[in-house]
Amino acid sequence: MLDGLKVISSVLIVYIFIATGSHVWAGVEEGRRLFVEKGCTECHTTERPARAPTFQEFLKEKGPPLWYAGSKFRKDWLRKWLQAPEPVRPMAYNSIKERNPANHPALDGKEAEAVTEYLASLTTDRVKRGIVKPKKTVRGRIIFEKKLGCYGCHLVRKGKRVVGGLSGPTLVGAGKRLNPDWIYAFLKDQNFFIPYTSMPIYVGIVTDREMRVLSGYVAAME
Repeated sequence: MLDGLKVISSVLIVYIFIATGSHVWAGVEEGRRLFVEKGCTECHTTERPARAPTFQEFLKEKGPPLWYAGSKFRKDWLRKWLQAPEPVRPMAYNSIKERNPANHPALDGKEAEAVTEYLASLTTDRVKRGIVKPKKTVRGRIIFEKKLGCYGCHLVRKGKRVVGGLSGPTLVGAGKRLNPDWIYAFLKDQNFFIPYTSMPIYVGIVTDREMRVLSGYVAAME
């Protein structure tokens, strides 16, 4: 009797696993279809380029690459943002003169769910999990504000105010948006993710330990 119940339980577990996996895969494929159908490929790339673009080619890109979106973004944030997009960058992509037009198309709930599954499937093994934990520390704040002056380019929340520069993506709400381990991987090798960037290269300026502390500090930003 007990052996029979064990067999039935095992079969049910396998069935649930297969059914769940099939559902997720179906969501990924539907998301891929919608991503193309909605014209998202006109601004975003979802495959790592075989070669780095020239600088002139890079300047023509209309939006950030998404071939590592699953490693970069938190899934819950992505799902909500796709339904009610707000500018992450104060300035237009690849511009320090034009303001962000804030005209990103919105998706409905089902579309956002499917596209989120698709984007979440786009990962890179360059981002290792479990290295960085979100944590507000005095050392992190000193590195961010004093040693590197990050708010010269990024908006941050200081008490009830939002202060900082406009040339980089806002870091207000970064903790809800970004995967802590991606922040660390990006700081270590920015050009792997974006071939050209105005952001300084910090390798050799801060230690690996400081990069982890800084990543945790940014990942805790509200």
